[in-house]
Amino acid sequence: MGATKTDFYTDNQNEIAILAKALGHPARIAIIEYIIKANACICGDIVNELPLAQPTISQHLKELKNAGLIKGNVEGNSICYCVNENGIEKIKAFLNQLSAFLEAKKTGCC
Repeated sequence: MGATKTDFYTDNQNEIAILAKALGHPARIAIIEYIIKANACICGDIVNELPLAQPTISQHLKELKNAGLIKGNVEGNSICYCVNENGIEKIKAFLNQLSAFLEAKKTGCC
């Protein structure tokens, strides 16, 4: 059996790609912004805040959770979501690495 395309990259590169892909939809950005703004675990409130159907929001929440950007806890009949600090820290570290590179290259390249 052959290697998959992701086998050619490091675990960290694959993790960053998964996180970036999850952030690649404006609805997911809006969901994360809402969770941050609420500063609490969010249960069913997201449906009232975004112009999307409940199944669509559920799919976006699933993608964010699978990527590790949010985490969910079962409370009664619903799942409450909050930001997953570990996922955010991975993105932050990658962006800090890019920022440091750009600062060092200010003398001009391309």
